[in-house]
Amino acid sequence: MKSALSRTLLAAAVLIAVNVLSAFVFFRLDLTQEKRYTLSEATQMLLANLPDNIHIDVYLTGDLPPGFKRLENAVRETLDGFQAEAGQKITYRFINPDDAISLDEKNKLIDKLQQRGLLPTNLFANEGGKRTEKLIFPGALVSYKGKEIPVQLLKGNKAASPEEQLNQSYEGVEFQLASAIRQLTQTKDTKRRVGLLYDHTKVPPSRFSDLLASVQQNYDLFFIDMAKPGPIVGLDLVLVPKPDKAFSEDEIFKLDQFVVNGGRALFFVDGQRVDSVSNAGTYAQPLSLNLDDLFFRWGVRINRDVVKDLYCASIPLNVGNLGDKPNIQLVPWRFYPRLNNFGTSGNPIVRNLDVVLGRFVSTLDTVRSMGIQKTPLLLTSPYTKLLKTPALISYNEAHQQPDPQTYNEGSRIVGCLLEGKFQSLFANRILPGDPRASGLKAEGITSRILICSDGDLIINDVDYKRQVPYPLGFDRYTRTTYANKDFALNAIDYLVDPNGVIAARNRTVTLRPLDKIRVDAGRTGWQLLNLLGPLALLGIVGLVWQVVRRRQYGQ
Repeated sequence: MKSALSRTLLAAAVLIAVNVLSAFVFFRLDLTQEKRYTLSEATQMLLANLPDNIHIDVYLTGDLPPGFKRLENAVRETLDGFQAEAGQKITYRFINPDDAISLDEKNKLIDKLQQRGLLPTNLFANEGGKRTEKLIFPGALVSYKGKEIPVQLLKGNKAASPEEQLNQSYEGVEFQLASAIRQLTQTKDTKRRVGLLYDHTKVPPSRFSDLLASVQQNYDLFFIDMAKPGPIVGLDLVLVPKPDKAFSEDEIFKLDQFVVNGGRALFFVDGQRVDSVSNAGTYAQPLSLNLDDLFFRWGVRINRDVVKDLYCASIPLNVGNLGDKPNIQLVPWRFYPRLNNFGTSGNPIVRNLDVVLGRFVSTLDTVRSMGIQKTPLLLTSPYTKLLKTPALISYNEAHQQPDPQTYNEGSRIVGCLLEGKFQSLFANRILPGDPRASGLKAEGITSRILICSDGDLIINDVDYKRQVPYPLGFDRYTRTTYANKDFALNAIDYLVDPNGVIAARNRTVTLRPLDKIRVDAGRTGWQLLNLLGPLALLGIVGLVWQVVRRRQYGQ
């Protein structure tokens, strides 16, 4: 009897000691194949150095289908991981909008969430033959020192199946939340510096406003005066948006030496110029920016052509009269390709990215360049046709039924990432007496460049009635938002620091779906097993325990 009491007291003491020790020592083991519960190093560093408290309200909870419930669990697990790194500086709660006391209160909450930047999703689901419909908010609000940022948790490529899109959202939870925390907690001293080369484009500032405002949230933005003597210094990245004026040799020398010395560059340039379009037609004229030699040295060549793609956006056109009024219909405009081919690299810039919209796109080819790794990121669809410039462009083109047999050029590159040690275009070309010869660097440290052959990719439309810009990527005709801004911001993040928060986009979670036919066929059997199995197991354990006790104490 004393021995049994001693064992009981010892077990209780061990349990108390383990609980006390667990309050001071915390560790987790991630045994999953994809390391889905392990945060990236950049996220861990961000959380370990939080200057103050962060609070997160998540509105994705309640009675949800299994796919959304899995996404909710992913958010909860990620926030638990955040707390493990940041301690009490991270707090969160899950709020179900359906828990409102009355319908009026619920509607007020929905309006408030929309005003604060969270977008609702009208959910349709079929579970067990039952169709459900409800409005949910798959998002969160991240708060810090009175500032607040909305985070959309339902991301991914809308062309994918619902299961794949939810899985892509699952993979992106860490990046979305960490990006919001980084944006809120950055100080002027920690922000990287981005330079905008503004004096080579005639596009008005309002057409770049959304991109520039988004860049300023994470970076210090400066305007580069190329007429100023001296090299480009003090910047982490140079952004060149839709230039339409040729570069001088001195300006090319500055860009060349900036990259050779480790600077990063992001180019959105056209291979042709389309000033305006009428029913009668205009010509896409070849555009020369004097950048061909520089790009060729880096490893790419922009072609003087214009893309026609069967996978394209639509524009409103008058297709005839409806009585005495014009009949305006949305018709496919094959000069506006929808870019949903991101190659096979899995680069974090384009991983799980939604469709990107292009306008009057040219193509680019890669050429041999020693020591440079080339990664195609944006490509057209396989049903592409190329027109060499000068090429006739007319709205009457949209009225014609295309022949798919003529769209046989295959997928063509529109955006390409270049990484490596770049060699100077001016090596062995500058005479000794030239003032630039003294500071010339022929080959530099590793750097990164991204070149896109569509200058319109980062231009937003403007609502001229209200005199406000639309979000970048928003198509006012179809009310669709494309991923142009996500692409540009991801590109800047990667070029500046590929091992930063952008590295969280490399997370991979493999889908392992069940065989739905076998599940439906054996549904009753599995339900009975889940219902009766635990009871049977409990009965067996109790029976074994009784037999052991009888053998031990029966004598």
